[in-house]
Amino acid sequence: MVEADAEESALFQSSDEALSYLRQIGDLADKEIDLAEAALALGLIFLPGVHVDRYRQHLAKLSGQVREEYRARLRPEEKDTLALRVQILRRIIHETHDYQGDDKNYDDIQNVNFIRVIERRRGLPISLGILYIILARAAGWVCEGLNFPGHFLVRMEMDGERVILDPFKRGREMDAAALRDLLKSIVGKRAELSHNYYDAVSNREILVRLENNLKKRLIDGEDYAEAIRAVDAIGAFSPDEYRIYLDKGVLYAKLRQGALAVEALETYIARTPYAREKQQAHVLLQQIKASLD
Repeated sequence: MVEADAEESALFQSSDEALSYLRQIGDLADKEIDLAEAALALGLIFLPGVHVDRYRQHLAKLSGQVREEYRARLRPEEKDTLALRVQILRRIIHETHDYQGDDKNYDDIQNVNFIRVIERRRGLPISLGILYIILARAAGWVCEGLNFPGHFLVRMEMDGERVILDPFKRGREMDAAALRDLLKSIVGKRAELSHNYYDAVSNREILVRLENNLKKRLIDGEDYAEAIRAVDAIGAFSPDEYRIYLDKGVLYAKLRQGALAVEALETYIARTPYAREKQQAHVLLQQIKASLD
């Protein structure tokens, strides 16, 4: 996306067009997903009337600044290193444009909407991590999100060297000790690092994680109708994400829309491959059916 040319600007301009774009993503291979456009589309469906091109242009500006500084730093024959690339990203994102992790208002719903994150220069680990990935990849660098629980991290790589960064803490480098401390602060003192936490996540998984953050905040605020919209957005770009039907069943039940809750749970039971999940959903389904009698 980041070049924001006329063809890309035509992808979507309205909330309805953004939702249609997300449905098109559902048919794409993961590597074909434009993470920047998808994140903007997820923001726009909740912000009707916003002119999305200005945010495309902002991302294009940041991308250009990253590449320009990279070229400038190499002119005096400064060696191209992973540390140099990380330093450039930190400078453009945090120093030049003042993007920060929102420590003071962490649960503010605006920290999840990528459009609001760009406006406010504040966000969650996942939304700032997406920005890191967008700019790094636009420069041709290897950058991916990690399957770390409760706090999104990114990993950059060059010539076999790797570094894990915390976008929420201004791109702080995370060694094993820092990762262990972070994990214990999230999961509990007995938690230990697992090799699974270092697995790279796909573009689609990143977007699901972003939207799940939105869903959680909407549920916490008892805005169940909007939470269903967030769940539907996940279903649009990730049609194999069968767990959305469990979410919809619970949310429709909270809205006292029993027939829709039953339909969603029956779909979930039919699609989940796990016997335990089927059994648990059956119990919930019977409770909802009993409430309809």
